[in-house]
Amino acid sequence: MNVNYFKKMRLLFSTRKLICLSIPFFLILTVMLSSCGTTRPYVYMQGQFDTAQLSQIKTVEPIIQKGDLLNIIVYSDDPEATKIFNQPLLGATTSSNSSGISGSNEVTQPALGASPTTPGYLVDENGNIEYQILNKLHVEGYTRSQLKDTLVAKLSHYLNNPYCTVRFLNFRFTMLGEIAKPSLYSIPSDRINIFEALALSGDITLYGRRENVLIIRENNGVREFGRIDLTKPEVLKSPYFYLQQNDIVYIEQNKKKSV
Repeated sequence: MNVNYFKKMRLLFSTRKLICLSIPFFLILTVMLSSCGTTRPYVYMQGQFDTAQLSQIKTVEPIIQKGDLLNIIVYSDDPEATKIFNQPLLGATTSSNSSGISGSNEVTQPALGASPTTPGYLVDENGNIEYQILNKLHVEGYTRSQLKDTLVAKLSHYLNNPYCTVRFLNFRFTMLGEIAKPSLYSIPSDRINIFEALALSGDITLYGRRENVLIIRENNGVREFGRIDLTKPEVLKSPYFYLQQNDIVYIEQNKKKSV
C-alpha cells in the first residue's frame, strides 16, 4: 500500500469523527433554539399597548341571577322601625380560609370580617326573593343598584329616609380545562378579572391555549359564548375581561399535549 492510501484513510476517519462529534452539538443547539421559540405562546399581552384605548376601564355591574344569595341591610332615621326589615343577625363563624376565597372543596363564610352576618336572601327558580313585609320580590335581571332603588322606593312607605346596601354572598365562577387547580371558586366580591381568576386557580398549564380561552356566560336567561386572546393587549377591553356571576372559563388543550 502506498502512502497516499494511508493519508486518504486517515482523512476519512478524521472527517467521520468530526461529524460524530458535531451531531450532538447541533442537536443541543436545535433544542435550545426551539425551546426559545416556544416561550412566546406562554407570554400574556404581547406587543404594543394602545394606551389611548386600553387605559379606559369599563366594568359591567353583575346581574342578579337564579341561585344568587344576596345580603340586604336596610337603614333609616328610625333604627327601631328598621329592625323588622332586616334579617336576624347570626354570630359570625370562622373559616379556615382567612382570605375568604376558596375552591369548591372548602367551606367559605361570607367575607364580612369579624362582623355578624345575615343568612341572606336566596333568589329562587322564578327569580324571586321573599322579603319581610314586602313579601315576594322579583329581582332576577336587576343590578345591585337597580335593586337598591326598588327597595328604597318600596320602603319609603314605611320608613323615613330609608337606604340600603346590597351585595352578593356567593359570587362564583368555574375554572376548567388546562388549569393548575380546576374548581368552582367563590369570592367575597362581585368583581374579578380573568387574570385574577387565573392567579387564584394556579394559572394555565404549559398545554393550555392562551390565545383561545372560552367563557360561557348566562345573561338574562340566555347562554352566550365568548372567546378571548390572553396573548394580546386588546383583551383588556373585551366584555369578557371582567368575569360575571356563574361564568365558566374553559382552557383548551394545545396540540403538544400527548394523548
